Amino acid sequence: MHDWGFSHGWGFGWGSYGPIGMVIVALIVIWPFWRICEKAGYPGVTALLSVIPLVNVVFLYWLAFSDWPSQRRNPPEPANGRTVR
Repeated sequence: MHDWGFSHGWGFGWGSYGPIGMVIVALIVIWPFWRICEKAGYPGVTALLSVIPLVNVVFLYWLAFSDWPSQRRNPPEPANGRTVR
């Protein structure tokens, strides 16, 4: 039978680092998304969506095209709490 270049067992091409390698790659992907989410004004934990297949594509488009809370402009409030007329 032809091997087709895939590794045998649960390594999925990562050699003996199968699950550990997958966790390392997941962390390499999550960390920058975590920082981007926080800078955009969203909770950093939303970066976990970046490692779920198919959800990560929807998440990327949502993050790219949504209005970021950190970019919203709110009118400044006066220091004394009164409305200026």
